[in-house]
Amino acid sequence: MFNKVCIDEVELKGKRVLIRVDFNVPVKEGQVADDTRIRESLPTIRYAREQRARMILCSHLGRPKGKPSPAFSLRPVAEHLSQLLEAPVRTAEDCIGEEVHAAVKTLQPGEVLLLENLRFHPEEEKNAEEFARALAGLCDVYVNDAFGAAHRAHASTAGITRFVSVAACGFLLRKEIEHLGKLLTAPEHPFVAIMGGAKVSDKIGVLKNLIGKVDTFLLGGGMAYTFLKAVGGSVGKSLVEEDKMELARETMKAARAAKVAFLPAADHVVAERIEPNAPTRVVDGPEIPEGWMALDIGPKTREAFAVIIRGARTILWNGPMGVFETPPFHEGTWAVAAAVAASGGTSIIGGGDTAAAVVQAGVSDKMSHISTGGGASLEFLEGKELPGIAALTDKQ
Repeated sequence: MFNKVCIDEVELKGKRVLIRVDFNVPVKEGQVADDTRIRESLPTIRYAREQRARMILCSHLGRPKGKPSPAFSLRPVAEHLSQLLEAPVRTAEDCIGEEVHAAVKTLQPGEVLLLENLRFHPEEEKNAEEFARALAGLCDVYVNDAFGAAHRAHASTAGITRFVSVAACGFLLRKEIEHLGKLLTAPEHPFVAIMGGAKVSDKIGVLKNLIGKVDTFLLGGGMAYTFLKAVGGSVGKSLVEEDKMELARETMKAARAAKVAFLPAADHVVAERIEPNAPTRVVDGPEIPEGWMALDIGPKTREAFAVIIRGARTILWNGPMGVFETPPFHEGTWAVAAAVAASGGTSIIGGGDTAAAVVQAGVSDKMSHISTGGGASLEFLEGKELPGIAALTDKQ
């Protein structure tokens, strides 16, 4: 059970409320290219406005390496947010300092100020005490609604909580924890976990933690070929993590012992190179020719996976089934997306590339929950404690 204080349990009226949001969004030519994370923060921001709080928003954007850079400014984000809110969003030149304090002082109830990129200061990622204190000095109430950054022990997610009287979660962070937490504690069965993406090393912790909780693992993407090679398959030039093969064998053995079905791709769309509309062939079974690489799951696997997905009551999907960014290697991922959308079960999409894939497949509105945090959702599903959540105020 989630036992942290939430924003709707704190008095906000007239107070300075610092909300750590996750506005780490793609910006191209001065325009926000994907506003999913901004939209997901709106319930928390709108609630604070309705409560007549004086709102200060803070976020990082990209990797500016601890110094100011116009390419990583949050100004385009402020403009986009003002359109979504249909209200002005003021901006600050920095995120700490006298000018920022002066700007906060002039905030009226219901007004919004977006601070400049936190990572323009190296002290943010170092979780430096002085920087955390400076951020805390801007507010009466601190709210963390940045699930995508909750796995980082940074000044704005963890350090600041030591210097504020109350550190609450926002609605997005609470929603993420409730949806993902149910997968670990009370999933409806049959529970199917679809795991893909490039590397076993990214997902092995999740696989291990879910053994005993799921009924079936479906494996696609590059990571499947480490498992296939580990049991003697020929994988050609397919992506393999040679140093993870023993770990792959151990994981499959643990799944067998727990009576969990473990199903890697059975046929494969292969090509000699990754490029749009490259010549392809379908290989049945684990014998991919030398010089060829598997870049998508094949038609038999798509249908077999779809049958299992249609029978599921709970579905976790983390990682695409192939190089979906490059046609024609998107077809397996889109077929799985369609099956998940039509399943009628509770479907949790694990952020990152998988979230992008369901959007591109046109079925994002059919998913129960799409996580805003790729790395954070993986660490949570591994069973790790997330510093940005652990640091919040416990309910009494």
